Amino acid sequence: MNVCPYIEASFKILGKKWNGQLIHYLSLCKDHTAHFSDIKRDLTGITSRALSMKLSELEEDELVEKLVETGSPVTISYELTEKGNSLAESLKPLQEWAQHYMDVELPIESEEK
Repeated sequence: MNVCPYIEASFKILGKKWNGQLIHYLSLCKDHTAHFSDIKRDLTGITSRALSMKLSELEEDELVEKLVETGSPVTISYELTEKGNSLAESLKPLQEWAQHYMDVELPIESEEK
């Protein structure tokens, strides 16, 4: 029996470190858009270099679009594409499954809500 090629293709993206978290993070942002510095601040543990590489990979996969606003200073932000939003939506059932079956230690601030 062979693995479904669509599942295999999906996990080539989601199986890479940080990709799922980046897609989920952007899906939670206003207009599904965030500045590099905000992403770097909020995704603890990722280096600037790794974040830059991951965003470039997600751009190549047409999941994220880089937005450059010229001016003084130049502002760069990243936005989920329609394809990226669709993938983010498909992660919600996985999140619900994990909430039901996985024992995850929540940050203190999340437990107080």
